[in-house]
Amino acid sequence: MTFLVRDVAEGGSYVERAGDLSLGGIFWEGRYPPEGARVEVRFRLPRVSREIRANGEIIRIENEEGAIGFHLRFTELALDEELAIARFLDDA
Repeated sequence: MTFLVRDVAEGGSYVERAGDLSLGGIFWEGRYPPEGARVEVRFRLPRVSREIRANGEIIRIENEEGAIGFHLRFTELALDEELAIARFLDDA
């Protein structure tokens, strides 16, 4: 999946990242770690008309051979958006 990710500490614009979605958060890889642990995320799901927006915190960083993996746990996510994610994952 593709996510738009923005570090809350840095502000600025969103950066597109490819990664994986789970019910509780997302995972993506990048070359540089964010300044802080709080992150804003935006993404779209098939058959969902609106963009999903969530806040989260990075709970784990993995550094493997030049690629850095980031595990983010959602901390603020509307119930209807959480249900849309659950339906999407159930269908996949």
